[in-house]
Amino acid sequence: MSVYCFGMTKADVIDSVCSKVGFSKKESAEIVEMVFDTLKDTLERGEKIKLSGFGNFVVREKKSRVGRNPQTGQEIEISARRVLTFRPSQVLKNALNKSA
Repeated sequence: MSVYCFGMTKADVIDSVCSKVGFSKKESAEIVEMVFDTLKDTLERGEKIKLSGFGNFVVREKKSRVGRNPQTGQEIEISARRVLTFRPSQVLKNALNKSA
């Protein structure tokens, strides 16, 4: 029997801040929301976010291209769009692999 794990949620982050810093749950939620809003606003402007010891978030522009519908084989145009990429820092990579 396999168990599916959902990972960490925003509520888990808020609980962690609350317990580690000692702020109330409401204060912790406001801080977490402010941090996420700041990250989102920065990325919406197309700016890079570098978190030392964690990694870099970069918005990249993808050009439009021709794709193919896998069911029909019909060619379709995939519109230009912006995508978010994350590159972990070497510190994070080392932390992830030290138990391996």
